Amino acid sequence: MKPPPLKDDCFAMPPGVDWTPVDDALAMLQKGLHCVTKAEAIDLMDAGGRVLAADVVAVRSNPPYANSAVDGYGFAFDCLDSNDVVELALVPGRSAAGGPFEGVVPAGKALRILTGARVPTGVDTVVLEEDCSVLGDAIAFRKGLKQGANTRNAGEDVLASDVVLTAGHVLRSQDIALLAAVGVGGVSVRRRLRVAVLSTGDEVVSVGQLATQSQIYDANRPMLLQTIREWGYEPVDLGHVADDPELVKAALERGAIQADAILTSGGASAGDEDHVSAVLGSRGAVQTWRIAMKPGRPLALALWDGVPVFGLPGNPVAALVCTLVFARPACAVLAGAAWQNPAGFDVPAAFSKNKKAGRREYLRARVRGGKAEVFKSEGSGRISGLSWAEGLVELSNEAQEISDGDLVRFYPYGSFGI
Repeated sequence: MKPPPLKDDCFAMPPGVDWTPVDDALAMLQKGLHCVTKAEAIDLMDAGGRVLAADVVAVRSNPPYANSAVDGYGFAFDCLDSNDVVELALVPGRSAAGGPFEGVVPAGKALRILTGARVPTGVDTVVLEEDCSVLGDAIAFRKGLKQGANTRNAGEDVLASDVVLTAGHVLRSQDIALLAAVGVGGVSVRRRLRVAVLSTGDEVVSVGQLATQSQIYDANRPMLLQTIREWGYEPVDLGHVADDPELVKAALERGAIQADAILTSGGASAGDEDHVSAVLGSRGAVQTWRIAMKPGRPLALALWDGVPVFGLPGNPVAALVCTLVFARPACAVLAGAAWQNPAGFDVPAAFSKNKKAGRREYLRARVRGGKAEVFKSEGSGRISGLSWAEGLVELSNEAQEISDGDLVRFYPYGSFGI
């Protein structure tokens, strides 16, 4: 036998193998997905993080009535004359938030009015109290205000019956505030997406169990379960199974009953012990993509009893990067939200690198002093780099010679929802 010569790059692309570019893989994934969660009605107070199942219409306007934006004195603008100094007699009483003035302010007179108070009949302009001199029952201020100054019109923010949020929107705290302000007490949302996580491999044991010298602790499962929680979905722990096709099959069957999507780690390639791909392939519904990315590469996508399965690489760094890049936007669509692209920004590099052409690369990175630092090693098993980092630097498919100070694209972990 004559073995092939060794290559320095263990990730080198073998000749004749079709590699799927990241953007192509994402486009195909997006095209084949749809919402799988049903709608349910819940109280607004419990709706944070949920996906709207229907458009939401304002019950009342915001603000519901014209009100003052400042503490001051209200009057009718048309009553002002051409004098440089305006003098107005005060009407007894005041208008306060929650305690409106019920009368009419006569032309040529002013009323004490506080921030947020309803603007009474006869008032269309408010002068700031700091701009006034007060003597007895009269005020004086200098000319220069515009009509309507320091007032808020009814409905200037939102009008009753306006659509304020649309279906597919993920409710944040600021959205809850908006809905409360326009009188919405309950909303129709999608049931929380249930995402199951399964770890495989004879070499893997769960934390808390006794590991032999030839075994490693399962870092992927707790990492992925927590990621799912941070995305606002319901995690389903399928545990860990050994490299046994029957055990893998049984775990997938449990996952298909309990969850809307399944993430597996390990066994996604085409080796002798890659039982996840083999079991998925036994149903004839598996598609193994060799993604042109680092870390990553093997990604098995399949349907098991109608439930999408994402077969992730076993190395923790590759498993998380593939989860953030592929599973996150896919799960968003399954949950009823829009496809989610991470938001990144360009920062100067605090590193140098000679990148080869052919694959998109994601480097564990953080920003210090306005520049992107990268972790000392690119190895997929270096879990400490995930914790050290605050996001990922993305390098395009093309060959690049990166020098200190060159702009690179940085994606904070927060843009991936973690």
